[in-house]
Amino acid sequence: MKKRMTALLVTLLLVMTVFAASPAYAEEKVLTFGCQMYSDGLVNPASQINCAWNCMRYGISESLFKFNDNMEIEPWLAESYEVNEDSTVWTIKLREGVKFSNGTDMTASKVKESLDSVREQGPNGSSTPEKYLAFEATVEADDAANTVTITLPKPDYNLLGNLAYPVMAIINVAETTDFDHEVIGTGPYMVQDHADLVGYTMVKNPNYWGGEVPYDKVEIIFMGDASAKANALMAGQVDLVENITNVADLQRLQDDANYTVDIASGVRCGFSWINFKGVLANDTLRKAIVMAIDNDTICASNTIGGLYTAGFSVLPSTLAYGYENLENPYAYDPDAAAAMLDEAGIVDSDGDGVRELDGQPIMLRYSSYENRLLNDFSDAHTMYLAELGIGINPAYGSSDDCWNDLVSFNYDFDNNNWTTVGNGDPTEYMANWYGKSKSNYCGYQNDEYDALYEKFLETADAAERANLLQQMQQILVNDAVVIVDGYYNSSMAYSKNVGYAHIHTADYYWLTTEIVPAA
Repeated sequence: MKKRMTALLVTLLLVMTVFAASPAYAEEKVLTFGCQMYSDGLVNPASQINCAWNCMRYGISESLFKFNDNMEIEPWLAESYEVNEDSTVWTIKLREGVKFSNGTDMTASKVKESLDSVREQGPNGSSTPEKYLAFEATVEADDAANTVTITLPKPDYNLLGNLAYPVMAIINVAETTDFDHEVIGTGPYMVQDHADLVGYTMVKNPNYWGGEVPYDKVEIIFMGDASAKANALMAGQVDLVENITNVADLQRLQDDANYTVDIASGVRCGFSWINFKGVLANDTLRKAIVMAIDNDTICASNTIGGLYTAGFSVLPSTLAYGYENLENPYAYDPDAAAAMLDEAGIVDSDGDGVRELDGQPIMLRYSSYENRLLNDFSDAHTMYLAELGIGINPAYGSSDDCWNDLVSFNYDFDNNNWTTVGNGDPTEYMANWYGKSKSNYCGYQNDEYDALYEKFLETADAAERANLLQQMQQILVNDAVVIVDGYYNSSMAYSKNVGYAHIHTADYYWLTTEIVPAA
């Protein structure tokens, strides 16, 4: 009897071991991810650029093409492409076997519907999709051949890069009922639930085409910048965070063997827009202001040190667009800046510490927000300008506040941090200062710049494009069109609960299948 009971116990233990090892009884794999909230966390790619980034960053959406860490274009939902000699007709072969997260096949017709839809919705939002695919372009679907053919009204030598931008992500338009929160995409994760201004609960896409999805669930928790994310990580409240923007906190994590910090080479430029429709249209005032700010010292300070590289042009010095050949006529020289204003009669006539222009004290509205140390830069700029006799009214709020001020020209300075080669080259980014562009949010106009930009759009040769970009940069430097903060390096930090995570150079790839649990 005793032998029989022992045999039964052994059998029971074996059965329990098998059940425990089976997927049905395996422990749920959950990742908690602390990140900055942009545009209230909404995910409609056609609504705002930040929303399109959210959609891709949360692992919901994917595009036909993507960028590797050298910012080279690779197929993603596409398999291959063909293009005619003048770059106006592009035929894209789609990847076989891709499904949306709700199980619907990604057909050529579905891709056409997505590309058409984002352009139709675009004028109602601010993602300006016509910058990536012209409204006049036609998209034809061939479901039998599994191809889409895009015919352009004029050549676009960077169409594949444009199609890789998050605004152009492929979504299931017909079956998405909540574009703000529950877009149906092809990515590894899909929305299970959300809490406004708090975060999202993501779950594994059971129909994902790209291999095993490492987590069953991802809890996205919105957190502010500076120390909030670092403290949450070190307290064990989250497993993974992006962009620790406090130098001391980043150093703490790098020095602690319990955490890993992954840093990407920077292609972002932090800069303050200057409103040319206001008092800063005055050339002397604007140039003196740029000359009065010590960018090198700010970037080397204990607050900023290591997170930004100092520079004076709108394109980072790491990119091959001739930065080393540029000349800066407004390098830091506070005495020369003051002398410029004095000579122009822009003086403090009543002794209150603020200079006047046309009889009015110069009090400038400075829009900024707490992300990637933008407020710290804005504070530093304010201190330097006070020494010059320029008054500042700070208007610090959220990223949405800053964006709304920008597009409505309700600012004198508006501090932002922009990806410069978000679609593979600076075409879209440099349109910010093109006089005919809808994204010219500063009112800058220079005929020579516009002519070079239009030539750039028509040029295919890489060396000539780089030469044109160098010339365009020099014009913007000469005209003092922005206050450059510096060139930012993105980062991800994670605890021992995570086996591996990586921040990409194109930092709209956050939740990817590369991020895996610890063994």
